[in-house]
Amino acid sequence: MSGVIKTILCRKCGMTDIIVVCIITGILVIGWGYIAYSKIDGEALRTMRYRMVERQIEARGIKNAWVLDAMRKVERHRFVPERYVSNAYDDNPLPIGEGQTISQPYIVALMTDLLKPKKDHKILEIGTGSGYQAAILAEIVKEVYTIEIVEKLGKRTGSLLQEMEYKNIHIRIGDGYRGWPEEAPFDGVIVTAAPDHIPQPLIDQLKVGGRMVIPVGKSYQELIVVTKDENGVRKDEVIPVRFVPMTGEAQKRE
Repeated sequence: MSGVIKTILCRKCGMTDIIVVCIITGILVIGWGYIAYSKIDGEALRTMRYRMVERQIEARGIKNAWVLDAMRKVERHRFVPERYVSNAYDDNPLPIGEGQTISQPYIVALMTDLLKPKKDHKILEIGTGSGYQAAILAEIVKEVYTIEIVEKLGKRTGSLLQEMEYKNIHIRIGDGYRGWPEEAPFDGVIVTAAPDHIPQPLIDQLKVGGRMVIPVGKSYQELIVVTKDENGVRKDEVIPVRFVPMTGEAQKRE
């Protein structure tokens, strides 16, 4: 290909020649990009994943061994569109289609850590999305119940989780504002879309001693930990965050 470009450039340089060069150069770039992508094998992805845990998660203070082990084990590249595989372990969210994103790895780890999950826990997740957060939780807790309001995304993610043989993840397509009452109470609730208030049904479905991790707000959002005890609930702000808004009933109650 380099010989073709050289031949064209040796001609009298007219506009047509420049256009041809640009087209061929574009083809070369796309081709090289495809070759580079195709060479990312399992071992390279594993190295990227371990480096992600070390530099993005442990370095920021997450020490929970169960969380770290789950982040090392779950293959984040399985949960992103094919064209983003090479960026799957970068320190940022990525689009997954349907106007949704997969959260930044650190935020997934932080929210999981704040939930204080245990091996015998049953967790409710609102906003299945890519399924990555559910998979991380499923590596730690006994059961994960997760609700996705976008039907197309929910079906796609459900198929992926089934393919990955997560038998302890139960997915429902629908509005998560009112939770999953027939499976309540839950040891923890994790919400991956931001309402402008904390839905009371989710608080009601928490066990006494349970915790909810939820982003709250519109233009400005704060990650909040809700702790439920015999005396009521306590709400602690953690860090500013940016999530897609919670849709459905949450928007009707604004």
